[in-house]
Amino acid sequence: MSVRHFLTLRDLTADELRRIITRAGELKAIHRRGDRHTPLQGKTLGMIFEKSSTRTRVSFEVGMAQLGGHALFLSPRDTQLGRGEPVEDTARVLSRMVDVVMIRTFAHETLERFSAHSRVPVINGLSDDVHPCQLLADLQAYHEHRGDIRGRTVAWIGDGNNMCHSWINAAALLDFKLRVACPKGYEPDARFVEAGAGHVEIMQDPHAAAAGADLVTTDVWASMGQEEEQARRAAAFAADYQVDAALMAQADPQAVFMHCLPAHRGEEVAAEVIDGPQSVVWDEAENRLHAQKALLEFLLGAYI
Repeated sequence: MSVRHFLTLRDLTADELRRIITRAGELKAIHRRGDRHTPLQGKTLGMIFEKSSTRTRVSFEVGMAQLGGHALFLSPRDTQLGRGEPVEDTARVLSRMVDVVMIRTFAHETLERFSAHSRVPVINGLSDDVHPCQLLADLQAYHEHRGDIRGRTVAWIGDGNNMCHSWINAAALLDFKLRVACPKGYEPDARFVEAGAGHVEIMQDPHAAAAGADLVTTDVWASMGQEEEQARRAAAFAADYQVDAALMAQADPQAVFMHCLPAHRGEEVAAEVIDGPQSVVWDEAENRLHAQKALLEFLLGAYI
């Protein structure tokens, strides 16, 4: 059997994605009951971090422990990657020693090069192109609170970044409508928009995007690695692109609010929204743990 990787949501079929979301809910219930579930005993996850992280590291490390396995943290300071070893050579060696690899990096090409030479599954813990693990958690949270997302409307407010790209992929896979509102010059990459044709609409008016939406979501205006652009980006976004109570009032009364975190209250989101009754942000964050456990089970053949 060929090795399965998870570099983008599109590495899964719609049915596989739905099964992982369902399984994540089952694993969450198992954990809350206090039941022991350790199908990955003797398995090791190698975690390569070129970008810093809180939720990604903790959720994968704890997730492997809960499943009975072990996680190994590797930063550029701890590996030969930091001293110029080719990605391909690291992949060839590491994949002979561990059972699965998670990489959090800048260039998506790094993941593609690594996976092409890996004997074991490779998971994208975040790249500049996409953040598929976060979408697993987001989709699980929506399913928990509102049921099937098929046919629903999601409003993305803000930068057309890696999170936006992953929402576009999700819309195409799970058959929902995505409205993306962003300032001119900050639109999502045309490759993703073209691939999501029929499911995504790009606009500049955030209130129009939110009108009647079932879910409103956003992210920071300057992602990791864009700190030098902070002032310019704030000037472009601040006037219209904060998700506040007035914008949420445009959405369906039962709409939920999501944010992948970390959040900057008073910038991309108002405190009254992220800390308000429509916010499911904390469930969303917790679900990184359980959704990734479901993904690990799937890739390692512990649950089909």
